[in-house]
Amino acid sequence: MSKTNLLQQLLFRKRNQRNNAKILQLNTPNSIVESCYIKIGGISQWISIRGEDRNNPILLLIHGGPASTYSIFSPLLRSWEKHFVVVQWDQRGAGKTFSKNGKDGCGTITFDRLANDGIELTEYLTEKLGQQKVILIGSSVGSLIGVIMAKLRPELFFAYVGTDQNAPDSNNLLYEITMNAVHTAGNTKGVQLLNKIGSDPSQWSRKDFDKRNRILVKTINKVPNMITDLFLPSMLSSPEHTLSDLLDIFKGINHTLDHLYDELKIFDIKKYGTQFEIPVYIFHGDNDIITPTELAKVFYDEIDAPQKDFVLIKNAGHLACFARPDQFLEELITRVRPLTFSTPN
Repeated sequence: MSKTNLLQQLLFRKRNQRNNAKILQLNTPNSIVESCYIKIGGISQWISIRGEDRNNPILLLIHGGPASTYSIFSPLLRSWEKHFVVVQWDQRGAGKTFSKNGKDGCGTITFDRLANDGIELTEYLTEKLGQQKVILIGSSVGSLIGVIMAKLRPELFFAYVGTDQNAPDSNNLLYEITMNAVHTAGNTKGVQLLNKIGSDPSQWSRKDFDKRNRILVKTINKVPNMITDLFLPSMLSSPEHTLSDLLDIFKGINHTLDHLYDELKIFDIKKYGTQFEIPVYIFHGDNDIITPTELAKVFYDEIDAPQKDFVLIKNAGHLACFARPDQFLEELITRVRPLTFSTPN
């Protein structure tokens, strides 16, 4: 987003918030619209539950980042609420949960801690809505948390849907894919920086990690940019977030990454195994260079599950479900929602 576009977003912030507030209105007889703090893992954590029919299947979205809350994207998912009860969750250290608890109140943040929080939330949702299971979606870093949840308590989930799926890189393809993308984009400085950082993520410092991500974000083209086209505009137009909330989002991202970085850079998803007891679907942007599409497909091919499928979200990069929410919804309705019919609530 250019400085001019950013200024326009700020100038029209109130108008855009009002428009999104209208989009988010729900008036159906059996609808549910709740945004509140609940106790999860011993602390107050923010959740949003929205749906036109509270009896529809629950869809729990595990956001990425770390700590990049997806509750800012609710207007983009409004059409999903006709078919699902959509649950957004600001994880420990993220968004409004970070605002409420602060650094000290969030405690130690690890992937296992986040996964156990997610399981506790799932149990809360099934009891509250009188349903037996939920559909679990893990996005980006949230796909690591989602896989852990699916492995720990498969009986709680109809299926696991991974998007922007983080995947193992045993053949060091990530560096090659990254270099090719940056080189193709003609980013000479980016190529030089990547050469300097090196190909082994376990040796990267936090600064190296941040530099790499900035290079990749600038390299994104031909598909919606995760920051300039999706994240920032959605933040600034969210009717449920004050400017103070938006500042806390960035504070929470920095704080959470301080906690998770050493674990994240050497995270081996394969230690949890590639055999799943529930159906697994990977819905991935066809031009994702942040969590490369090629690596997600390699991971998918190794998965053993009762049912599985790999779907390309067309003309999408990272954050594919927000870049192309209509196609993503169509895939959910066609492939995943039928699984909920076979198990009575």
